[in-house]
Amino acid sequence: MTAAPPPSTTRFAELSADELRARLREALALYVTAMNYPRGTAEQRAPMWLAHMLRAGWRCAAAFDGDGAMVGIGYGYLGAHGQWWHEQVRRGVTERRGAEVADAWMGDYFELTELHVRPDAQGGGIGAELVRLLLAGATSKHVLLSTPEGPSRAWRLYRRLGFVDVLRDYQFTGDPRPFGVLGRELPMA
Repeated sequence: MTAAPPPSTTRFAELSADELRARLREALALYVTAMNYPRGTAEQRAPMWLAHMLRAGWRCAAAFDGDGAMVGIGYGYLGAHGQWWHEQVRRGVTERRGAEVADAWMGDYFELTELHVRPDAQGGGIGAELVRLLLAGATSKHVLLSTPEGPSRAWRLYRRLGFVDVLRDYQFTGDPRPFGVLGRELPMA
């Protein structure tokens, strides 16, 4: 089953770090709403998003409705040794699947760090288009991401886009929820 294309009034754009900084409050509000996080989460996450903008290969894409309001946001960067997520995932993959599998997936990858669509705009192809836009021209061998376990629109989206299991039922330090780490080869067809 494929998602319907985004409404023709939806505009997609790559954002520079300066452009995202100018709309950071709006992007983080969308993130908190899409993830159903408690109030105050945006203020806690803002420094991390700002730090991520400085990483090698950082890219950002956003979707806007006909009135110019942000309805989707996604960003990522090149994964590398020493990054918190990289070290967490590498440890988990190595423990469960071996160092060879960890090396194969994590030797050269783009980390799809954040992807969020406003709940009232989900299911209309915005997420898929944001992923395609973010990964267009990516030179990495793979793309990796993590998402909470369980049936969701996010899981269905990633499966439709060809993502496979790299690590399942994984618990990141500091978060009690089980996560799945998914990946796929690049480029996307």
